[in-house]
Amino acid sequence: MMLLRGPRLWLPRRPPTPSISGRSGPLPSTPQVVHVKLCGSPQYYRSQLYSTAVPPDEVTVNYRHGLPLITLTLPSRRERCQFVVKPLLSTVGSFLQDLQHEDKGIKTAAVFTADGSEIAGSTLMEILLMNDFKLVINKITYDVQCPKKEKLSSEHATEMENMKSLVHRLFTALHLEEFQKKREHLLLERIDHLKGQLQPLEEMKARIEARSEAKTSGLLWAGLALLSVQGGALAWLTWWVYSWDIMEPVTYFITFANSMVFFAYFIVTRQDYTYSAIQNRQFLHLFHKKSKQQHFDVVQYNKLKEDLAKAKESLNQVRRSLYLPTQVEDLNEKN
Repeated sequence: MMLLRGPRLWLPRRPPTPSISGRSGPLPSTPQVVHVKLCGSPQYYRSQLYSTAVPPDEVTVNYRHGLPLITLTLPSRRERCQFVVKPLLSTVGSFLQDLQHEDKGIKTAAVFTADGSEIAGSTLMEILLMNDFKLVINKITYDVQCPKKEKLSSEHATEMENMKSLVHRLFTALHLEEFQKKREHLLLERIDHLKGQLQPLEEMKARIEARSEAKTSGLLWAGLALLSVQGGALAWLTWWVYSWDIMEPVTYFITFANSMVFFAYFIVTRQDYTYSAIQNRQFLHLFHKKSKQQHFDVVQYNKLKEDLAKAKESLNQVRRSLYLPTQVEDLNEKN
C-alpha cells in the first residue's frame, strides 16, 4: 500500500474495488489498514491536536458592536461572565466595582500594567485597553491581551474628535441648568450644616470675647489711674516737699525710663507702641487664655469659617451663572 506525503496527516488509501466486468474473485468485506507511518516533523502533527478554545480561567477582550467586551471566570460560581465597557465613560475603578458587585466572593481586585505598576482607579478604560495589562483578583494574576484596534486615518480621526466635541456641547447645553440647580441645592445643604456646627462655637466665642473685652478695658483704666497717681506724686514732691531744682533730674530719668520701656516693647513684639496695638494684643492674649480654659477649639472654628466662606462664594457663582441668562433675556425684552 502506498502512503501520500504532504503537509497533512498520512492516511492509508483504500484498496480499489474491482468492477463487475473485471476478473472474478473474493471481495473483502471491510478495508484493512496494514500500516500507518508519520512522515515529516512530529511537532507539526502535535500542533494539529491543540484546541483553539479559550481556557476556562483566561480573561479575554473582544469588540462587539464597537464596544469592548471583557470575558472572565467568576471565582465563586466558576462561570464565565461578560462585561460590556463604555471606554469614554467607564473608569478602572467603576469596572472593579462592577466585578465585586457581580461576585461577592471577590475580596480584592486591582489592575496593573505589564511591568507591574498599579493603575489608578480614575484612569479611563479607553486608555487601559490601549495596551496589555494584568488583572489581579483575590491575589490571582491574569494576563490580559488587548486586541489592537485599526489605526484611523487622519480625516476619520478628525471627524471622530468633532463628533465627540459636539456630543459634549449638546450634553452640557441640555443638562447644565439641571446640574447647576442640583449643585445649588447641595451648597445650601452644606451651608446649613456648617452654620449648625458654628452656632455653639459662636455662642462660646461671644462669651469669651465679652469677658476678654471687659478685662482689657479694666487694664486700660488701671493704666490711666497709675499715670494719674504718678503725675500727682511728682507735683506733690515738686511744690510741697522739694523744689523744682531737685525734682527736675528725677523727672528726666523717669522720662528716659519710659523711653527704654517703649523701645523694649518694640524689640519684643516688632510693633509700634500705640494704644490701639497694645489693646489688641492684650485682648488676644486674654482671649486665647480663656479659650484654653473653656476648651474652645480656635483651629476648628477658623476652619469652619473658611469652609462657610468658600461655600457662600461658590453659591454666589452658581447663582450668577444660573440666573444671569434669565436677567439678560429680561433686559433684552425691555429694550
